[in-house]
Amino acid sequence: MKSICSANLKDFTFTNYNLLIIEDTKSLNNIITKEFVSDSFNCFSVMTLKDAYEIIKIHKIYYIIFSITKFDDNDLEFIKRFEHRSEKIFVLSSESDKYLREFCYEKGVVDYIIKDKNFLCKIEQIKKTMVQLEKNKSKTILIVDNSLMIQEHLKNLLSNRYYTIEIASNIKEALDIINNKKIDLMFLDVVLGNENGIHFLEKYTHLIVDTKKIATIVIASNIDAEILRDGLQAGAVDIIRKPYIVEEIILKADLWIDYKSKADEILCATQILTEYKDAVDERSIVSKSNLSGVITYVNAMFCELSGYTKEELLGKNHNILRHYDMPSEIYADLWFTIKELKQTWQGKIKNKKKDGSYYWVDALIKPIINSDGEIEEFIALRNDITESENLKNELKKQYFIASDKYEDIQYLSKLYENAIEESNIILRIDLNRNITYVNEMFCKISGYSFDEVVGKSYSIIQHPDVNNEDLYNIIAIIDKENIWKGDIKNISKDGQTYHSLATVVPIKNKNGKIIEYMSMRKDITELVNLHTEIEETQRELIYKLGEIGETRSKETGNHVKRVAEYSKLLALLYGLSNEEAELLKYASPMHDIGKIGIADNILNKPGRLTIEEFAIMKKHAAIGYDMLKGSNRKILKTSAIVANEHHEKWDGSGYPKGLEGENIHIYGRITAIADVFDALASDRPYKKAWDLEKILELFREQKGKHFDPYLIDLFFENLDKFLKIKNKFK
Repeated sequence: MKSICSANLKDFTFTNYNLLIIEDTKSLNNIITKEFVSDSFNCFSVMTLKDAYEIIKIHKIYYIIFSITKFDDNDLEFIKRFEHRSEKIFVLSSESDKYLREFCYEKGVVDYIIKDKNFLCKIEQIKKTMVQLEKNKSKTILIVDNSLMIQEHLKNLLSNRYYTIEIASNIKEALDIINNKKIDLMFLDVVLGNENGIHFLEKYTHLIVDTKKIATIVIASNIDAEILRDGLQAGAVDIIRKPYIVEEIILKADLWIDYKSKADEILCATQILTEYKDAVDERSIVSKSNLSGVITYVNAMFCELSGYTKEELLGKNHNILRHYDMPSEIYADLWFTIKELKQTWQGKIKNKKKDGSYYWVDALIKPIINSDGEIEEFIALRNDITESENLKNELKKQYFIASDKYEDIQYLSKLYENAIEESNIILRIDLNRNITYVNEMFCKISGYSFDEVVGKSYSIIQHPDVNNEDLYNIIAIIDKENIWKGDIKNISKDGQTYHSLATVVPIKNKNGKIIEYMSMRKDITELVNLHTEIEETQRELIYKLGEIGETRSKETGNHVKRVAEYSKLLALLYGLSNEEAELLKYASPMHDIGKIGIADNILNKPGRLTIEEFAIMKKHAAIGYDMLKGSNRKILKTSAIVANEHHEKWDGSGYPKGLEGENIHIYGRITAIADVFDALASDRPYKKAWDLEKILELFREQKGKHFDPYLIDLFFENLDKFLKIKNKFK
């Protein structure tokens, strides 16, 4: 049976659900059947228990509607038979006997519904309960009670409604389950041997209620004012008297599970709306205003384009941006559309910047209407189209040519062609990637003459680092979008690498069919080489800074080299890209840079640190992070992560933040293993190097505690490679 994500009946189809309806009155049988067939159930309708048993033998039944006028022994026997089966029974009865109701619930009946004058309205209730049951499959209830009998009883009642059940007999077991599993609802007994359930809830309110958001129902033998006050103030959502009524347990479990699901859905929807807003804020120029046009919100892009600060705009009318070129009729139409018609207006607007210059925007202005149909505010989304509008006006003004001036057109075309030839490296290739034309600037940078390349395959200048798949991808983009822009890496006749910033367009015939590709390029070799040199200088500086940090703790620079190589190897084994692995290699030497802020008497103390000294030593992670976090460079950003998180532990017992599991960045998890492995294998002021077998024994023991268990497995599987690095940088 398929699972259900929403408890809304309208959002779910019951197709392929087999439903058995047992009702001995033909007219009522037909009415009930018709109600369920309308919702796509596969219905099997019978009037006797004998026929019901035959249907169940042949077909897989999910739900049973058992409609009874007056109970007899055969009816009771039928209910007993299904006590521990997967079929779920709904009883419809004319009898309101409370003992009969109790019997049905004890035997696993999902619901006991009285056939009164409002009976037909209760059919919808049954359908909603079915949806709720399917939804329950993803929900978990924790029962905290030291009575085995009550544990078993509650487990049977609630698992019958498809809930997953966890059992705890004491507070320690309960805490363990809460910390390691997702719990939606907890039934908590007040008396737990020598422990008190309410005191437990009071002590761990932050964890249970605020962090894990577990709805808690307290069960108590005696409910007085103190129990009520203390339980509810501790965070319980309800208190039930023991001995409890079975139906009350079931109904309240469903009630609070449903309430929590709706709260989760609201939280999820709020988060999604926030992300939508952030996405719009990042990509659009956004403002909000009230019904009078007074600005109530602007984002950073709005401020950047207009030249005003947020403080200068908020509380001002949008007229502050109005440009005198804009006709008043446009604004009249805008206000009539959004305010009177309550519809969205879209159009181009020329605005005035703070410095008096102008900008063009393509604007969409939408009235936000509340549930009463009244306008709350206006929100405007804009795109900057200044460049395109300026270009359009310039073309209209300077390059308009009448259709009868063919010679002028031809002459201007030649001028444009010459201008392009003189200012760009030009290359054309056909559909088979053979070079059909190059200009003089191409010959100069490539070292080839015109005759040496024309008619040859593009592969003559294709750099070994660029594979055919990359070129096919570029051509695919050109065919789809009619242009491609990007960096191209080529090799000259004498084997030198050169770089170009290229714009490639398809050349089409009059029928729109591509016949060749034209590439216009700018030489950026010097710029790329300078960038490479800067990056290499950054990497060297990072190594040197890492060595400075290690020198303060009387360790050689080879420690940072080994940690860097270990980190790269482990990153590649983990599946990170070569680019990321290289990045981590160059960043990891900074893992202990924060040690430069730790006093020598602590950093190089030969004996064990005191608690106070160790607290100071631990600050080096945060010191390193604060030193590096403000940089926009990839390497230094990565170094900041490594410095801050390489002392975190998988089980959450590390520092500085006590992160656990995959909440620790993969860079931190990798560097932790690399750093500890090398630290243990090296002499330090406070210890001698450990034997390899002792290190490996520690790693086995700390798998899943200090270290990521998967990374430890990779380490052991590739130990020979790590030892090779260790020996290389002794």
